Amino acid sequence: MKKILVALATAASLVHAGDALAQKKYDTGATDTEIKLGQNMPYSGPASAYGSLGRTQVAFFKMINEQGGINGRKVNLISLDDGYSPPKTIEAIRRLVENDEVLALFGTLGTPTNSAIHRYANQKKMPHLFVSSGAGKWNDPKNFPYTVGFQPNYVAEGKVFAAHIIATHPGAKIAILWQNDDFGKDYLIGVKQGLGDKASMLVADASFEVTDPTVDSQILTLKSSGADVLITAASPKPAAQAIKKIAAIGWKPTQYITNVSATVGSVLKPAGLEASTGLITTQFMKDPSDSQWDNDAEINTYKAFMKKYYPEGDINDQLNLLAYSSANAMTYVLKQSGDNLTRENLMKIATNLKDVRMPGTLPGLLLNTSPTNHGPLSMLRMTRFDGKQWIGFGEPISAGK
Repeated sequence: MKKILVALATAASLVHAGDALAQKKYDTGATDTEIKLGQNMPYSGPASAYGSLGRTQVAFFKMINEQGGINGRKVNLISLDDGYSPPKTIEAIRRLVENDEVLALFGTLGTPTNSAIHRYANQKKMPHLFVSSGAGKWNDPKNFPYTVGFQPNYVAEGKVFAAHIIATHPGAKIAILWQNDDFGKDYLIGVKQGLGDKASMLVADASFEVTDPTVDSQILTLKSSGADVLITAASPKPAAQAIKKIAAIGWKPTQYITNVSATVGSVLKPAGLEASTGLITTQFMKDPSDSQWDNDAEINTYKAFMKKYYPEGDINDQLNLLAYSSANAMTYVLKQSGDNLTRENLMKIATNLKDVRMPGTLPGLLLNTSPTNHGPLSMLRMTRFDGKQWIGFGEPISAGK
C-alpha cells in the first residue's frame, strides 16, 4: 500500500509539473530567465538630444532587474545607435530581429527612422510597441497590426495649434518652419486641416533638412512674409536654433513649438531662456520642474529613480519622464503577459488596454487601446513658458486619433 501511495504521489507531481511546463509559452527572445527587447536610438547625429530617452529606458530596466525582474525574468533591452539615419536604422533593427532574436521592439525612436522599418517589423510579425514618435501612421491597425504608438500624434497637435490661433488671434498671419520628413509633414498637414476654411491665414512655410547646419535662412524667409505667428515643427537642435535666431533678428511673432522639442534643458536653455519666454506648446506629461508637482507621488518616485539609476541625466527634462512613462507601459504589458511570452499574446495585451494609468501623464489621461485603435494617448493641454517653467492653462482637450 505504501508503495502504491508513493507511486500515485509521484505520478501526481509529474502531472502537475507537466501542467506548469505546459502553461509556459515562449517565442524567440523569452526564456525562464530572460526577456530580450530591442530599440534604435540616436545616440549620435543631428537628433542626439533624443538619446536621453534610450539612456533613461536602459536605466529603468536595470532598476527593474535589480528588483527581481518581471515575473522572475530579467529584461535585456538592447539599445543600438542609428544616428537618426534611416539606412542605419534598418541595419540596426535587422540585427535585433534576425541576430539578437528579440521578443519585441520597444520605444524605437524617430518618425523617419520608424518609417524605414515600419513594414519590415509588421511583415516579420514583430511587436513594434510604444513607438517614440507622434506620427499618425503608428495608429493604422488595418495595415500595420503589429505597431502601437504611445504619445498623442503630431497631426492632432497641429490641429490644436490651429484651433488655439483661430480662437485667440483670428487675424493672424501664420508661418510654419517644418522638418522635411514625416515628422514635420504631419504638423503641416495638421495645421492646414485645423485651419479649414481659414487656410488663407497661412501665409508662408519653409522646410529644412535635419542635417542642415542651421535654419537661419529659413527664419529670414519666414520673417519677410510678414507673419506674426510662427509654428516650429522641428527636432530639438533646429528648434533651439530657430528660437535663438528669431531673437537675434528682433522678430517678435507669437511662437508655437512642438511638444517633443519643448524641453527646458535640451532646447530652451541652449536657445536662451529670455528668447524662449512666451513660447506656447501642448503637454500630456507632468513637468518635473514645475513646483505644482513637488509633492506628487509619481514625480517623486521618478526623481528618486533618476537620481539613483541615471544621475547624469537631466531630472527636469520631460523627454526623460516620457521615456520613464513608456517603459512603465512596456513593463505593464510584460507583467500582464505572465508566462505566455509569445508575440501574439504581447499584441493581445498591448491592443486591449483599458483606462490604464501611467506615471507622469497629466491627471485624467489614461491609456486606452483596442484592435481598431493603436493610439494609447489622445489628450493634450495648452501651456506657455514664463522664462523659468511651463505654465499650463485651460482644461485637457481631445487631440483626436
